[in-house]
Amino acid sequence: MKFSEKWLRELVDPATDTQGIADQITMAGLEVDEIVPVAGQFSGVVVGEILSAEPHPNADKLQVCQVTDGSETFQVVCGAPNARGGLKTAFAKVGAVLSAPDGSDFKIKKAKLRQVESFGMLCADDELGISDDHAGIMELAADAPVGTDLRDYLGLDDAVIDVDLTPNRGDCLSITGLAREVGVLNKTSVGYVEADVVVPTIDDTFPITLDDPEGCPRYQGRVIRNVNMAAETPLWMVEKLRRCGIRSIDPVVDVTNYVLLELGQPMHAFDLSKLSGGIVVRKATPGEKLTLLDGNEAQLNDNTLVIADSEKAVAMAGIFGGEETGVTADSKDIFLECAYFNPISIAGRARSYGLHTDASHRYERGVDWQLQRKATERATRLLLDIVGGEAGPVVEAVSEEYLPAAATVTLRQSKVNQVLAFEMPALEIEEILTRLGMTLERSGDGEWSVAVPSYRFDISIEIDLIEELARVYGYNNLPVKVPTAELNMIANDESKVTIRSVRSQLVGRGYQEAVTYSFIESGLAAQFDDKHEAKALANPISAEMAVMRTTIWPGLVKALQYNQNRQQSRVRLFETGQRFLPEGDQLIQENVVAGLICGPRQSEGWSADSASVDFYDLKGDVESLLALGGCADQFSFVAERHVALHPGQSAAIKRNGKTVGYLGALHPELVKSLDLSGPVFLFEIVQAELLEGGLPRFTSLSKFPESRRDLALLVNDSVAYDDIRAIAQQQGGEFLKAVTLFDVYQGKGVEPGQKSIALGLTWQHPSRTLNDEEINEVIDFVVSALKNEFGATLRV
Repeated sequence: MKFSEKWLRELVDPATDTQGIADQITMAGLEVDEIVPVAGQFSGVVVGEILSAEPHPNADKLQVCQVTDGSETFQVVCGAPNARGGLKTAFAKVGAVLSAPDGSDFKIKKAKLRQVESFGMLCADDELGISDDHAGIMELAADAPVGTDLRDYLGLDDAVIDVDLTPNRGDCLSITGLAREVGVLNKTSVGYVEADVVVPTIDDTFPITLDDPEGCPRYQGRVIRNVNMAAETPLWMVEKLRRCGIRSIDPVVDVTNYVLLELGQPMHAFDLSKLSGGIVVRKATPGEKLTLLDGNEAQLNDNTLVIADSEKAVAMAGIFGGEETGVTADSKDIFLECAYFNPISIAGRARSYGLHTDASHRYERGVDWQLQRKATERATRLLLDIVGGEAGPVVEAVSEEYLPAAATVTLRQSKVNQVLAFEMPALEIEEILTRLGMTLERSGDGEWSVAVPSYRFDISIEIDLIEELARVYGYNNLPVKVPTAELNMIANDESKVTIRSVRSQLVGRGYQEAVTYSFIESGLAAQFDDKHEAKALANPISAEMAVMRTTIWPGLVKALQYNQNRQQSRVRLFETGQRFLPEGDQLIQENVVAGLICGPRQSEGWSADSASVDFYDLKGDVESLLALGGCADQFSFVAERHVALHPGQSAAIKRNGKTVGYLGALHPELVKSLDLSGPVFLFEIVQAELLEGGLPRFTSLSKFPESRRDLALLVNDSVAYDDIRAIAQQQGGEFLKAVTLFDVYQGKGVEPGQKSIALGLTWQHPSRTLNDEEINEVIDFVVSALKNEFGATLRV
């Protein structure tokens, strides 16, 4: 927000200079972006009056003017199109010093223009550094005192301070709010603007209805008849508006803008003759249109709050007025409005239409909900003084239910001392908060109940009050203390596997980590998981992101599809993330680790095998993960169907009989429907099970030789090796060290429906060498158990 220092000093005048004020408010959290003088450096420029303006005898675009400074008349040659007799303007006399655009000074001298002498210069705004306007010379008020120094007349020894306010400090979006802040920081009294009640001189009113009291809990209006739109806005008001970045338009608009800057309350005036029935504050209807004051037509959304009459929308509430009902030079009667809008009902609406106005900027941050009556009376008085007219009574529609409640916050001195790291005296706490406009009441020893003023939307909890104390006391004045803390070493549970280790293991085996969306297409979700109905989003970004994933596989498969479409044939991806499983009325979030492989087993090279990956490549990768925690023996692979996997190449991963994941080849129908180059192999494991390991224990190495026996067994084709291995380990005794599958054969010499499995069994005793009798005895146990369980026979 830009503000005039001189205007500020009308309300509060601290004993500090411009830079001092800027430094103070910056350190209090109101950052100053820049300080700019309101005019360039010049001297010798006075208010002059053009007595006459005659065409130049030797130039078509020049005029010869007779200009008086009140005591003497001078001949001045001027090229401005608006130079005319009776105009009061800025007159730089001979000897005056002006600043050039490059910063240098130049002196006004007597000159000849096309053989006609000129004694001085009539100045435009940009030539005096007041604005960029160069359309013509300055036009001053008709009552401007001729001969008066222009700097004194316009009060140009002033500076514009531009403050970059944070969104929570909407209370400082006015001269009154800034003056209040400066007064607090300097312990100086503030001369707040008085708004005397304007006694109605007519009984005319205009009815108001609140159809959306939640969005607009308070709306006030007042009829003012017989206004004189030909009246001019006073120079002091025009200058104040200009220095705050607002140009003068007409007296009525200027007054509403002035009150906005002075008090922080946006206002608007309608041409009463163009309104029908009464004011209705409501939501826009679908497809409703409104032509705005800037001439652009807006297609209104149904979540936009509008001001309407009985027939149509006439303004976007809190944002922009409508062109059709705006005040013009022909207006005679006006309806002055003033409202409080819930910030939530305005926030974001202006941006959705590509707009940003002074009103929306304030309403989005919060306007004092008790300010409307004062603003209405203030604006009425200014209008009556400038454009005249007769004012009716103020009509108000209010919904107390939806108005904000006055906040009361409990403040403890002990908490203040703890947060600020020093003991702030109770009297100073009370004095600072009282200057901030708060009312304190002691509710205990070292405790206060603090009533927060209605203009401080940002204060709702105790820490907000402590922040205010720190701000006003001065951040630079707070003591500097080095914090101390006990920094204990974090215990490392050796029975746990870290997710970082899992990622490193997969990266080491050639995988690349992917991060895919948690939201997927509903049809794809059903294809990959028929056991859970994916949770639908209430407001999805697109149809491809309509439900929450119950498995990570769809995202990885989509990533594979993206890579294959870009000629990447060898793909290895993994992801660690959450899946979302509906369970009754709840949504269970479960972390899983998933992976995918496709394409050649090895990267292309002169010595590389060009064979494609298969089920056992993936199984080997998964087994390496299961072995990280030292509990690989607790996991098993059991053939089991899955809707997304090939019926003959799918398995459940079980831990002590509980299913913790799946692996296998992607179903051929999915490969075809997704237009993939297969085969594709996937796995997914519950992360918690993967990270749950065992505590490492030391076991000494045996110094004695191993003993190995090989068995060739004939078993039914349906018997799984994992079951055979389990029986062998169970019957092999405590010294059985390893069971190895080194051959599987089906063909000549083996009956159809059977297969030959070759096992290598290795024993080792920790303290002696095992003899043949012991080994043979154990072998007999193993063979007997396999025969009884699976009908296995030794192959000869």
